[in-house]
Amino acid sequence: MIKAEGILKSYNDLKVLKGIEVSIEKGEIVSIVGPSGAGKSTLLHIIGTLDKADKGTVQINDINVTELTGKKLASFRNKNIGFIFQFHHLLPEFTALENVCVPAYIAGIGKKEAENKASELLDFLGLKDRLDHKPKQLSGGEQQRVAAARALINNPLVIMADEPSGNLDSASATELHKLFFQLRKEFNQTFVIVTHNEELANMADRKLTMKDGKIIQ
Repeated sequence: MIKAEGILKSYNDLKVLKGIEVSIEKGEIVSIVGPSGAGKSTLLHIIGTLDKADKGTVQINDINVTELTGKKLASFRNKNIGFIFQFHHLLPEFTALENVCVPAYIAGIGKKEAENKASELLDFLGLKDRLDHKPKQLSGGEQQRVAAARALINNPLVIMADEPSGNLDSASATELHKLFFQLRKEFNQTFVIVTHNEELANMADRKLTMKDGKIIQ
């Protein structure tokens, strides 16, 4: 479902990615590990269309996303890719429900339909009683589950997660890790996860190890 070929990326004279080749199947949970500076997040951002490679191609569901630009790229990303980041990036003035609805509104989904879907997801994630709570009223684990619901609202092809449990205590991290596999079971969701958490990395179907801009195993 995802195929990246010949991915090269440099920032000025610093070569960050040096010819990455990777394929990921539908419903697969893949972790990407390696030391800081190995290029993990850069690769995730390129696969997730948040950044452009200097050379190489990325295909998602047989669409060459490398060729998409502007509004077409933004629309493809909004409808097909969900993101979960270490620091949640929830809007502080919005409730949990409103935060989850944002990508749906951007996709042109009506308010009532978006709110119904968001409510269902938050209920599924154990946050039925937190719909009207703002981020500061939620624990770190609860905020990350809101972020997961937001990532799922448009039924994306893939979830890209960058250090999703990096800001959580061990108990909340474990719960989040279990949640990913529950989501895969319920929705056949595909996950690409950059992590330093060995527990999460080893739970994945496949672990890719990066070093010095290359996948070494």
